[in-house]
Amino acid sequence: MTPSADHAGSALLIADTLDHTIDQAASALRRAQRPDGHWVFELEADATIPAEYILLRHYLGEPDDLVLEARIGRYLRRIRSAEHAGWGLFHGGGFDVSATVKAYFALKMIGDDPQAPHMARARAAILAAGGAEAVNVFTRIQLALFGGPWSGVPTMPPELILLPRRFPIHLSKMSYWARTVVVPLLVLGALRPVARNPRGVRVDELFTGRPAPLASRSADVSWMWGAGFGALDRLLKAADGWWPGRTRRRAIDACVAWVTERLNGEDGLGAIYPAMANSVMMFDALGYAPDHPARAVARRSVERLLVHRDETDETYCQPCVSPVWDTALAAHAMMEAGDEASADAGLAWLAPRQVLDVAGDWAEERPGVRPGGWAFQYANDHYPDLDDTAVVVMAMDRARGRTGAAHEEAIARGTEWTVGLQSKDGGWGAFDADNDHGYLNNLPFADHGALLDPPTADVTARCVSMLVQLGETDSARMTAALTWLERNQEADGSWFGRWGVNYVYGTWSVLCALNAAGIGGEHPMMARAADWLEAIQNADGGWGEDCDSYDLARTGHTPAASTASQTAWALLGLMAAGRVRSPAVGRGIAWLQARQEPDGLWGQEMYTGGGFPRVFYLRYHGYPKYFPLWALARYRNLMRGNGERVVWGM
Repeated sequence: MTPSADHAGSALLIADTLDHTIDQAASALRRAQRPDGHWVFELEADATIPAEYILLRHYLGEPDDLVLEARIGRYLRRIRSAEHAGWGLFHGGGFDVSATVKAYFALKMIGDDPQAPHMARARAAILAAGGAEAVNVFTRIQLALFGGPWSGVPTMPPELILLPRRFPIHLSKMSYWARTVVVPLLVLGALRPVARNPRGVRVDELFTGRPAPLASRSADVSWMWGAGFGALDRLLKAADGWWPGRTRRRAIDACVAWVTERLNGEDGLGAIYPAMANSVMMFDALGYAPDHPARAVARRSVERLLVHRDETDETYCQPCVSPVWDTALAAHAMMEAGDEASADAGLAWLAPRQVLDVAGDWAEERPGVRPGGWAFQYANDHYPDLDDTAVVVMAMDRARGRTGAAHEEAIARGTEWTVGLQSKDGGWGAFDADNDHGYLNNLPFADHGALLDPPTADVTARCVSMLVQLGETDSARMTAALTWLERNQEADGSWFGRWGVNYVYGTWSVLCALNAAGIGGEHPMMARAADWLEAIQNADGGWGEDCDSYDLARTGHTPAASTASQTAWALLGLMAAGRVRSPAVGRGIAWLQARQEPDGLWGQEMYTGGGFPRVFYLRYHGYPKYFPLWALARYRNLMRGNGERVVWGM
């Protein structure tokens, strides 16, 4: 059903099909809820993580598991691009030499014939792109561990961990994900172990013999900092082997102690695959036996990331899991749809996962702040994040009328922690305050351009939404936050979205926050953003945006086929801007209704989650399940004037 140009909203609203669409989606989401009340959906990245998993097994010389390898091989071959013969960083993405080298290596490792057509074409594409010399830092390290050259790997001595905090290059100045990935790599880089590799597989055929410089993907790069850090790398390489033995031993011991303190049980170091795998290889390189408690639990943590798809006889490895994020967002969608019981079960599951006793790495910058946040994963006590915390607190606040005082303390502690981690410029980053030392992205080791965790529009908007929903409107910190958002609006009226793709995500987030703060749709900041959303709507009525919109040139929104999650974000943003009756909203609602699948939900192969812009993207399998329901239910509630279920914080 398509609304007319003047959007006779009432006709669409009272139609039985809208209620039916919402009921079907809510029922399907309810069926996906786990018995203990939480939701968790697959979190899929690109070929690199399952390829690295294969290489990890062979690095360790683990017993063959031919069935598992065959399943992962089928997955890797299926996601290969038919257009450029290699692997990209997201569905439909262009050729990426690093992802292709890892996928090629993994497939060769499990027995694919290098002369097979898919391997030959991938190899030709790699060589045309500069060969294995042209890959990024982390791929260079993988190759070096299998006998490749260390000369192309930037030097990061383990003594880095011994430096005082005031030193310009210090772990505390890096993001949480960088710290957890880098510390075990400091040990591996010092010891330079060689993989067991029982099958003796190498990829020498991918090397051209021509060195290639590392290409940074950061907007912070300057020739002066780059030249300085390049000179430092050359100096460190020249000094290699001359470090005092006692100091080296002390540095390695400090790295091991740092990792061991943060092992996080079977949820793993940092609860992210690269850090978890690196910790296993570090323990192995140091001679820890497979049954050593630290090494064993680190190894088990990796296995928990595997996803087995019986319907396709495939297996892949997730980069991490997202139960807290999925549960909090699904709870919001269910409350919007009127299913308070399912939402309350999710909140009951979330409550005991609040981190109340661990002062994580964030405390180095904010030592006087009490813990009180939520992490993204099942457990990651050293690294709760502001985004999850704000979304959980808002959901608990929405349920206050039913749950009474059950979540009062949780809300108070979550708010206290969030307020305590506001950065000096008024914004919020995801995991740390004032993690904005841009010069560090000039380190040769930081070619991915994501060494830092500075404030972003999406996270700042979520924190603003939370504070306003809790009653804070006129305060110095609120003024600073709103000023930050206004200062960071793009010239076309949109906002950059760090953790979701991209300008649609950022703009939705900020519009909801501004509406919550009492800034009306007629305000220039709101009107420009809403106009922008309407202007980029696809002809079919939906919205889409490609991951290439993260291009360093900041060229803005990159048009793409409509997706369920991005359409939902755009609709929620426009409704927050007061345009519920606009033709654009009517067309978007109709797009979602027309594309609901028989199971009551929506499909989506496109990647709409951000890991590291320009480097690593995520396909949240939950996004097309709860966001469309949320948008449709909010539309119905607004049109019917059901104020009880309409909360503008999100």
